[in-house]
Amino acid sequence: MKGQVKKLVEEINRIHKEFSESCFDKGMFERVKLSRTISNVPTSHIYKYRLVLHESINDYLMTSHIELKFFYRVKTRESIDDKIVRYSERENQYPVNNWLNDIFGARVILTESEIAEVMEELDNWQDELGLKNWYLRDKEGYKGLHIYFKNSSNFYFPWELQIWDREDLKSNVENHEKFKRSFI
Repeated sequence: MKGQVKKLVEEINRIHKEFSESCFDKGMFERVKLSRTISNVPTSHIYKYRLVLHESINDYLMTSHIELKFFYRVKTRESIDDKIVRYSERENQYPVNNWLNDIFGARVILTESEIAEVMEELDNWQDELGLKNWYLRDKEGYKGLHIYFKNSSNFYFPWELQIWDREDLKSNVENHEKFKRSFI
């Protein structure tokens, strides 16, 4: 299983890099540094990226070699707006690429032992694959391993892969409904 998860991480990272290069390095988008705070990043830039991603992600996924079953979503504009408001109101301002790191999100469900195997490899994969970072979240009834893809550019919006334990599936879904959809 660890090998399949590594292939999934490699493929998401490859797709992230190809998509980001086509957007930001080939002139489709203005290059805006996402390492700046939200007051320096136009929301129109975020919305345009989200729309192009939403319209083209299936094309990229069809060319992938992912054998592991996974789920994905492109964050809704309403959810982006909610995040922008919440982070704009904070006293301490953070770079956009530190909190708007999940416009594209993938999720895979594994067993506890499979997740443990993956966690043993993540430090190596972070260096080998150039991942942004990873962490294990265990808060308010939600548990998940989060891996972020950035490809070493402050112009690329990070993407996220969440790895959930099968045993936590029900409580994680309930917590996502409770805490992540409050903007509705």
